[in-house]
Amino acid sequence: MNYELLLLSGNANEPLAREIADYLGVRLAGVDLKKFSDGEISVKINENIRGKDVFIVQPTSAPANDNLMELLLIIDAVRRASAKRITAVVPYYGYGRQDRKSEPRVPISARVVADLIEAVAPDRILTMDLHADQIQGFFHIPVDNLYAAPVFIKYLRETRANDAVVVSPDTGGVERARFLARHINAGLAIIDKRRPKANVAEIMHVIGDVKDKNCILYDDMIDTGGTITKAASALKANGAKSVIACATHAVLSGSAIEKLTESVLDEVVFSNTIQLPPEKQTDKIRRLSVAQLVGEAIRRIHNEESVSSLFV
Repeated sequence: MNYELLLLSGNANEPLAREIADYLGVRLAGVDLKKFSDGEISVKINENIRGKDVFIVQPTSAPANDNLMELLLIIDAVRRASAKRITAVVPYYGYGRQDRKSEPRVPISARVVADLIEAVAPDRILTMDLHADQIQGFFHIPVDNLYAAPVFIKYLRETRANDAVVVSPDTGGVERARFLARHINAGLAIIDKRRPKANVAEIMHVIGDVKDKNCILYDDMIDTGGTITKAASALKANGAKSVIACATHAVLSGSAIEKLTESVLDEVVFSNTIQLPPEKQTDKIRRLSVAQLVGEAIRRIHNEESVSSLFV
C-alpha cells in the first residue's frame, strides 16, 4: 500500500490499542479527548492525517453511550481531515444483544447503532465475536468479524488438554462450543435451562457426560455472571472434576465480580477486548490478549491481503 497506516485510539481501551501498535511496529497518533462540564465530548486530532489509512480502536463497552459517541466523533474528525480510508476497529460491539424485535414496541438497537456508525461514513468495520452474526448485515459497508477462539484454543491446549469437555451454557451457543471442542479434541455438553413457571428459579439440565471431566464453559460474553455461575454449579452437581469459564468479552456489570469470586468456578478466562478497571481484576480472572490477532487483521487490510484465514 502506497499510503501510510495510522492507528488512533479512543478512551475505551487504550492499553489494547498500544499492544496492537507494538505488534504493527507503529505509534499511536495523538488525539485530544476531553469532556465539557455539561458532558459533551470534544475531539481533536493532533497531526496531519491527509491521505492516510486510518484505523480507530474503540470498543463500545461501558459507558456504552459515551464510548459510542466518542467513536462517532473521532470518525467524523478523521473524515473531515481528508483521510484516504477509515476503518473502525470495534473489538466489542455494544448493543449487540438487541439484534431483533423480541417483543412488541421495542427497537432493534443493534441496527440503530449500525446506522449511526454508517452516518459518519467509515469505509469498513473490524470487530470481534459479534453476539449475533446477522449484525454484519445491518451495515452496507464491509464488516470483518474476527473470532477470539484461536487465542482460547492455544491457552486450553497448554493447560486443559486431558479429560476436557466444552460446555455451551445455553442451546444458542452450541455451534461456538462445538468449534472449540473440535479444535482441542474435547467432548461436548450443553446446559438446558428451563423455568417451570413465572417467578420460579431456573432448572439447569446437563446434556452430556461431564462426570470426572474438566469442563470448559464457553460463551461470547459474561455480563451479570448469573447464567455462567449457575451452569458451573450444575456441572459440579453432575460430577465435574473442575469447571472453568472462557468468554471473549468481560462485560461484568452489577455484582458479576462477586458472583464469579464466590462461585465454584476454578478460573474465568477473558480476552482483553474490554478494558477492566482495577476493582474488577481478581485472582480468579485471567486475561488473554487479542492484540496480535487484531493487529494481523489490520496489517492485512492495509496491504489489501485476505483476512479470511483469521476467521477460524
